[in-house]
Amino acid sequence: MSCPTCRKKQTFERIADLPYFPFCSKRCQLIDLGKWANEEYRFSTHLGRDREEEASDEKSEPKSTDEGED
Repeated sequence: MSCPTCRKKQTFERIADLPYFPFCSKRCQLIDLGKWANEEYRFSTHLGRDREEEASDEKSEPKSTDEGED
């Protein structure tokens, strides 16, 4: 198996032998985390028009309260 960051070949008898699995080292693990944090990786699924509208409606609508109504 190869490290997804540096492509270094990893040999092991058990996955438990690799503390940073699937990465070969803490460095490669942190490089990958940094790419997620910098939004270099993205999911390919598009939300679609209806879900985008729902998300924007939830953000813009003020929360209603029942205070003062009898």
